[in-house]
Amino acid sequence: MKILVTGSNGLLGQKLTSLMASEAGVTLVATGRGEDRYKGEGYTYRSMDITSKEDVEAVITEERPEAIIHCAAMTNVDECEQNREACWKMNVDSVGYIIAAAEKQGSFLLHLSTDFIFDGKKGPLDEMEQPDPVNYYGESKLEAERLVQKSQLKWAIARTVLVYGITKNMSRSNIILWVKNSLEKQQHIKVVDDQWRTPTLAEDLAMGCFLIVKNKAEGIFNISGEDFLSPYDMAMKTVEYFKLDGSYIQKADSTIFSQPAKRPPKTGFIINKAKQVLGYSPRSFEEGIAMVATQVDAVV
Repeated sequence: MKILVTGSNGLLGQKLTSLMASEAGVTLVATGRGEDRYKGEGYTYRSMDITSKEDVEAVITEERPEAIIHCAAMTNVDECEQNREACWKMNVDSVGYIIAAAEKQGSFLLHLSTDFIFDGKKGPLDEMEQPDPVNYYGESKLEAERLVQKSQLKWAIARTVLVYGITKNMSRSNIILWVKNSLEKQQHIKVVDDQWRTPTLAEDLAMGCFLIVKNKAEGIFNISGEDFLSPYDMAMKTVEYFKLDGSYIQKADSTIFSQPAKRPPKTGFIINKAKQVLGYSPRSFEEGIAMVATQVDAVV
């Protein structure tokens, strides 16, 4: 099966490349903006700007993938709120370009989405929950879902939550590294305890995506971790794993932080469908910390 991945320079994209490059029966085409930052073996890399209709059309027409995994997006929630035009181009218009090109090839499309399409009034949520976003990022991702569902393609949508992990040339940190680095420097930090998520290890999300595409499983799937935690819970589990001094952590209410975009207070996913249909089996958050710790040591 020939699979094309967008956003291969990002966290999920790199994990997908790592997973599928050596998978028997898979011919992988990794695409991203600019040069290949993963620089691995066993796949073809193509530079592709998803906001360019011509670029998307040319690459997908030339490669003729049997399946497409669309990971690329603007995911910085505050940036989306402040630069709405760029957000819409990245998260909505680009999806229309990919759908149009994929329809000509008859490709199966897996689109990545988010828990931020929900209002955060309750959680964890199953696939039947009605979306109602509270920020522009969520609005853009929900509109992208609608485009996918209205398309003539065979499609799947993988919704996920608070993805964390380590990549080559990493441009962003994550809560585990932030807590570890701050406490090792004896810095006091405030961590919210009134938001709830089911954090997702990037390797688990990559496997969930691969299982969907491998089986061409259609419909909406929640692909996340299973542990329902607040950021404060995550921080204290990080403290326990690395044997840090937790006295530097102060519980905080999210209202004390001034952010351009509103966050849904409570989301998280019920993943029974993914477990039953796909055989998806995510690691616990503690197992995720251990994997991140190993990867940090390898990078260092």
